[in-house]
Amino acid sequence: MMRVGFYPGTFDPITNGHTDIIGRAVKLVDRLVIGVAINTGKGPIFTLDERVDIIEEAVAPLRNRAEIVVKPYEGLTMHVAREVGASMIVRGLRAVADFEYEFQMTAMNQQLDREIETVFLMADPRHQAIASRLVKEIATLGGDISSFVSPAVKTRLLEKVGRA
Repeated sequence: MMRVGFYPGTFDPITNGHTDIIGRAVKLVDRLVIGVAINTGKGPIFTLDERVDIIEEAVAPLRNRAEIVVKPYEGLTMHVAREVGASMIVRGLRAVADFEYEFQMTAMNQQLDREIETVFLMADPRHQAIASRLVKEIATLGGDISSFVSPAVKTRLLEKVGRA
C-alpha cells in the first residue's frame, strides 16, 4: 500500500524551513503532495503559478527520495487530503505558538476525517524563526534574506519587492 502525505501551505514564498520539512517528510511517505493553498485572504505576493513554479524548483533535488506532486488547491484541507489519497497531513512546528494553533486545527480535522492522521515535524533549530511573512518584510525593508530562502527564491523575491 502506498503511503501518501499531504503538506498544505500558502508557501509565499517557500522558505528553507519548508524545504527542510519536505526533505524529512519524504522519508516517511512514498508520495508527498504539496498543497499550494489558493488563499487570496492572505494577500500573497507571488501568484499561484509563481508559487507552484518556485516550489517545483525547490523540491527538484528531493525527487529521488519519493514521488513529489505540487498541487494548487482551495477549500478544506481535509477534503483535498482525502481526494489525493493521503493517510497523513504533514505539518511543521517552529514554536509553542505554532503548537497551540496546530493542536486546535488537528482536533477539528479529526472531526472531519478520523482516517487521516496529522504528523508534526519539528523545524530544524536553524529554521525555527523563519516565517514567510517575516522573510517578505525583511526583503521589502532591504535586509539580507540569504539564510532564510534558497538563492533562486531570494532572486525572485527581491525582484517582486523592487530590490533586485
